[in-house]
Amino acid sequence: MKQTVNVNKAELMKNYIKKIFAMLGILLFKVQGQIEDRTLPTFATYPKRLKINLPRNIANPQHIYIGDNVKFGPGCFLLALTEYPTSKMRNSEFNKATQKFNPVIKIGDNVTATAYVQISALERITIEDDVMFASNVFVGDHQHGYQSAATPYKYQPIWKINPITIKKGCWIGQNVIVMPGVTIGECSIIGANSLVNKDIPPKCIAVGSPATVIKKWDDQSQIWIKS
Repeated sequence: MKQTVNVNKAELMKNYIKKIFAMLGILLFKVQGQIEDRTLPTFATYPKRLKINLPRNIANPQHIYIGDNVKFGPGCFLLALTEYPTSKMRNSEFNKATQKFNPVIKIGDNVTATAYVQISALERITIEDDVMFASNVFVGDHQHGYQSAATPYKYQPIWKINPITIKKGCWIGQNVIVMPGVTIGECSIIGANSLVNKDIPPKCIAVGSPATVIKKWDDQSQIWIKS
């Protein structure tokens, strides 16, 4: 009988400890959410119901325009770069001049990103309403210079700067890279692991490196048709 009582007490204690940890987890989750909301920087707009999880990296938020109901997961970068090299990358031996920029990042309503999405602008990146990003997506309107192989590339001037537009309703898959000068048409899908280096028409599915259209939506038959 004593052994049974002791077993019951031990089981009750285990359950009690589990409940305490569960309550602590819920409390920490709520506290993290409050910290995320209260530490958001001031953007060029005043979006409603904006959520950007920690950790995050946001540079020059006064150049970033965000719509309502936008949600970005952890590890995301929103970089509106006003100069290159940045202070962290300067080297007096190589950097003779600093490039200056006036960038704009414009994000529409209801845009979502799972995690680790990097958006880096020196001129302009426009992401229209209802765009969905998977994880590990890179969108950059510029490239590091490689005019010379005699100088480390991180110290060469940024070049090939060209605006990017992702039209409303697009789905950008896992590990996608969107290159400078690209426009992705309305309601198109970019498959996972693709590199987009040219315009994609609206209502298409494009995959590969470089991304090519494999299907198009037919409005008359209401089905996807292979290209």
